[in-house]
Amino acid sequence: MPFSNFCRRPTRPFVACAVLLLASLATIAHAADAPLSVPRVDADIEVDGVIDEAVWQQAAQVALPYEIQPGDSVDASVATTAYIAYTDDALLVALDARDPDPSKIRAFLRDRDALYRDDFAGIMLDTFDDQRRAYEFFVNPLGVQADLVKEEASGHEDDAWDGLWTSAAQITETGYRIEMRIPFATLRFRPTDGARRWGVRFLRVRPREHRFVYADQRVERGARCDLCSMRKFDGFAGIRQGRGLEITPTLTVAHAQSRDGDDWRGEGTQIEPGVDVAWTPSPNLTLSATLNPDFSQVESDSAQLDLNTSFALFFPEKRPFFLEAADTFSTPLQVLYTRQIADPDVGVRVTGRLGSSAYGAVLARDAITQLLIPGALGSRFQLLDQASDAAFARYRHDFDGQASLGAVATVRSGDDYRNALVGFDGRWQRDSHTFSGQWLRSDSRYPGSLGLDEASPTGDALVARYNFGNRNWNSHLHHIRIDPGFRADLGFISQVGFDRTVAGGNRHWYGAEGAAITRVTVGGDWDITHRSDGQVLEREVEGFVGVRGPRQSFAQIGGGVRERFWDGRMFDESFRSLFLEATPWAGVRTELVVQTGRQLDLRAARLGDYTQLGVELGLDIGRGLAIALDANVQTLERDGGTAFEARVLDGRASWQLDPRQRLRLSVQASEVQRDAALYAVPVGARSRDVAAQLLYSYKLNPRTAAYLGYSHGGYADDDQLQLADRDRGVFLKLSYAWQPGG
Repeated sequence: MPFSNFCRRPTRPFVACAVLLLASLATIAHAADAPLSVPRVDADIEVDGVIDEAVWQQAAQVALPYEIQPGDSVDASVATTAYIAYTDDALLVALDARDPDPSKIRAFLRDRDALYRDDFAGIMLDTFDDQRRAYEFFVNPLGVQADLVKEEASGHEDDAWDGLWTSAAQITETGYRIEMRIPFATLRFRPTDGARRWGVRFLRVRPREHRFVYADQRVERGARCDLCSMRKFDGFAGIRQGRGLEITPTLTVAHAQSRDGDDWRGEGTQIEPGVDVAWTPSPNLTLSATLNPDFSQVESDSAQLDLNTSFALFFPEKRPFFLEAADTFSTPLQVLYTRQIADPDVGVRVTGRLGSSAYGAVLARDAITQLLIPGALGSRFQLLDQASDAAFARYRHDFDGQASLGAVATVRSGDDYRNALVGFDGRWQRDSHTFSGQWLRSDSRYPGSLGLDEASPTGDALVARYNFGNRNWNSHLHHIRIDPGFRADLGFISQVGFDRTVAGGNRHWYGAEGAAITRVTVGGDWDITHRSDGQVLEREVEGFVGVRGPRQSFAQIGGGVRERFWDGRMFDESFRSLFLEATPWAGVRTELVVQTGRQLDLRAARLGDYTQLGVELGLDIGRGLAIALDANVQTLERDGGTAFEARVLDGRASWQLDPRQRLRLSVQASEVQRDAALYAVPVGARSRDVAAQLLYSYKLNPRTAAYLGYSHGGYADDDQLQLADRDRGVFLKLSYAWQPGG
């Protein structure tokens, strides 16, 4: 007899019902927490998205009954079933995603790791079952892949990691289906002859009026440890990684020219062969080496304006050798910024795990030495005309899933140059509370040709952070102090000689199930920055209100006031901001940023009325054509005129012919105009830049690919009023990943 019927009878004693209720809840909780056994199968699959092999009849079946976003682990509105099994060599995964109206499925042919606005589904794997790091594998209904690594400590999901795995998908009359085959050679896990226990989560994302996320387990809203809630899966006995050897020869052919005047000049056609080798002698250890690597970037950086800022601009790393296992080297302060290794001739990397410890080290020989020269009020990049050797190492030990201690060291040296850094960091978390911190010490020696104020600076850096977070509240208290002589030449620490304290928080309110408004957030913070001699550099108070609503929309308004030190005195700034984003229709993404207020013109050391307008538009047309436009306009009015006006356009159009082939055109243009009469120092009245690139790519997998491209750039300034050609070039890049059998 069902429990509910038993307890409806008036003759049943209350105590008996209570005891039975507790027993039933305990049984349900135990069943939910009980590990699931993953079966081993003898046959393999044809990866075609059909899910018709006998293997899937033997596989473990897992339902995805919970909506974890925007709902709080409520019943999912659509049915999804996952299947999981394994052979000696690979993990086999399939998902059957039902949809009441398959015509509304959002799926487009895209480049790898670009499916996040589509319907997609997949799996997360914590292969060490330590709640520190998880692999993520996702596929959209047209077979486009995405893979990531999620680090629990920072919450960062890094899609720069690329594994070698196969997948396929098909849209059906009832929804869509996905098949995945993930070789164990792609994963890292504990070495043992017996069964293993992994943390596993199945996910499905379904963007409609809201971005619905479904899972096979409840995920507590506001939980401080996301990977801790993953269900345990047992099995994987006797799995093999094969020989674990991958050899990737590369060939780059480039012909580039530039001119300053009428004549084009270049160094002729450059042919650069190279090779990358990766060897995994055990699941816990990976050795990699690269000889004469091609570190040219196929994907151009996003356009940024270096206009009214005194600090160097940051551009993310995009080169595969440095992106691999990048999470191993992360620390609270960014002491490693691999784009500082600008033109390496050779590189060697080792990463691995030993019990509850993770470690990694990289050695590289750089043909040039790029330095980031920091200060209290600004920073700049500068080249040192000599080669240098670079090395960095990282070690971290995890205790009981709640605490960790780490160490880091970096060294870079040349003929008459040396920078060395060493430090320790730690993290402790208990329930809603997280404490983290880091201490660093650096010692440097620079040649006199750089003209620095101090040739042999030394100094310390210290950061301490406390965070509190639960379902409704988040708060933080941070303090950072960096000595004037501290240098992290392999990192990106652009300000030194200061200390800063920040305190803030926010409060969330959630809408009822099915409501148009799913979340409202109100928050703000206060911060103060002093120079090392005690001078106040900045004092700021700001607040904001954010609303998440229909059409996958998010709106946030904010504002604040700031006291800022510059040119020997304090200035009172103010700012107001509006941010809007939405997906009004399938395949259309919009974003608007508006900022206004009183802002300091750094070159003139005078206040003015500042306005910035930014617009982004993304269009998916048909199955494979995507257009992205990003336009930005900034102006500053003061003293009866327009001190400066700047415009930036970044436009990209790509045609994905199929999951392997893509044709992309990118155009970037900028224009800056200044009123020289409003400045006491010489300034350029006008400058314009334009650059375009046409690129064809064919990818069998992330490391077996061919690229053919052409680029062209032009400029104009006060002396050159008409836009003139500046550079042009054509390049071919080939790579092939070979994995010897074994």
